[in-house]
Amino acid sequence: MQRMQQRLSDLGYWLGTPDGTYGYNTSQAVMALQKTAGLDRDGVYGPATRAALDRGVQPKLVVSGNAVQINLASQVLTVVENSRIVAILNTSTGSGEKYISRGHPAVAITPKGTFSVILQIDQMEHGPLGDLWRPKYFTGGIAVHGSSSVPGYPASHGCARVSNPAMDMIWARGLMPMGRTVVVF
Repeated sequence: MQRMQQRLSDLGYWLGTPDGTYGYNTSQAVMALQKTAGLDRDGVYGPATRAALDRGVQPKLVVSGNAVQINLASQVLTVVENSRIVAILNTSTGSGEKYISRGHPAVAITPKGTFSVILQIDQMEHGPLGDLWRPKYFTGGIAVHGSSSVPGYPASHGCARVSNPAMDMIWARGLMPMGRTVVVF
């Protein structure tokens, strides 16, 4: 177990410190690997996932320098520093569903494009559509933020959800400072 965790970590799939326990962070890292490899997204380390790990599957980079890329097709968020992968995270972006916000109809879409971090709030933010843990906004009301629910499919109102522990790591390591480029594709 710890060897599998170490291999995930060596490839950039963030799970905290490899400890030999298959907990929430490991399940999220396995799901990010599954998404990157085009496998079923269940967070279970089975034979196909093992084979992808053995192959060293990583996301293809579309950014260079220091940036965050969010791949809407695979639902994977990758943090890049000095043109190298430093963290690969399971994410859940806009579901495409219709919803009502403050009496107005809207569609849950994560916009594509090149943005930068424009606002950050280092605490729980209680928004009109739900709670956002330590959000880092990159356009309008759209942010990368922590959540207790990061499924294997698009489920948000437009933000890019990552696990609360992953968001804490982003803050602790300074991986999304103000002005950091965020590319959504």
